[in-house]
Amino acid sequence: MLQQLNRTLGKVMPVLTPLSVVTGVLLADNLSYLAFLVPWVFALMTFGGSLGSSFKSFQHAIVHPLPLIIVIAVLHIIAPLIAWSTGHLFFYGDSYTITGLILGMIIPTGITSVIWVSMYKGNLGLTLSIILIDTILSPFIVPFSLSLLVGEQVHMEVWGIMRGLFGMIVIPSLLGMGFNQYAPKITKRLSTLLAPVTKLGLIVVVSINSSVVAPYFQHIDYKFVLTALTVFILAFSGYLISWLLGRMLRNSREVIISLIYTGGMRNISVGAVLAVGFFPPPVAVPVITSMLFQQVLAGFYGFLIGKYLNKPVSVPVREGSA
Repeated sequence: MLQQLNRTLGKVMPVLTPLSVVTGVLLADNLSYLAFLVPWVFALMTFGGSLGSSFKSFQHAIVHPLPLIIVIAVLHIIAPLIAWSTGHLFFYGDSYTITGLILGMIIPTGITSVIWVSMYKGNLGLTLSIILIDTILSPFIVPFSLSLLVGEQVHMEVWGIMRGLFGMIVIPSLLGMGFNQYAPKITKRLSTLLAPVTKLGLIVVVSINSSVVAPYFQHIDYKFVLTALTVFILAFSGYLISWLLGRMLRNSREVIISLIYTGGMRNISVGAVLAVGFFPPPVAVPVITSMLFQQVLAGFYGFLIGKYLNKPVSVPVREGSA
């Protein structure tokens, strides 16, 4: 029953995620007071999503570091710089919107990328390795990059952001991997139980975070439309850049699929939690708006994968490797 519920939720997540944003906006008065629950729900989600990882994942990423380097470069250098440039081009002087665009691009890769990589037969081990390492690095990378790109334009609680990332991502991830490593029987039961709970938790987190910034979604004007369009283009570009880099470096089909989803998807929920908890409400608008597009774009790129990545990319054999 739980497995069937999990499969059903996985199929309808591209629809449920934007609906959760709408629900949060419509029921803002009833949901906004539950914002204090979000970090705890998210920590549970991260723990459940990490039960499939193990400490051995580090070994694979260290021995074959190129895919990890590509994703880290896309997530924390290329995409944030594009967001910074685009923000200053279209929203010059609007430090809150610019900060929101950068935050939406600079947060760690999305745990839900595992679902899409598995669905389209990508390299699941590589995907888990990337998620694991990027997650552990995020409390250091995110505040540093924000300070570098945003500077003093917006007041930031750097230590608060780091504590939030440790509490919501790093500690639950390490606990999940610990269970996987040392209690495999319990892990299997927990994984089955928490898989649908994780997806339902995502709906709860998105709805509550959307309720907090509801006033900014209730008045659709030119600026909001431009913000949404900019967010869509930035989200679209993350998938595309990762795909192109994977092809240019002649990776296998399985690796390219992993790069597309780990480089294109973001842990938007944690970005929204950070935006709502540590910044003025307008900063959260671009971050939460991206929730409308991420899962839909993941499905669209799945269609493109089926159409254009049917055959593995030929990888030249180096001398002495056979």
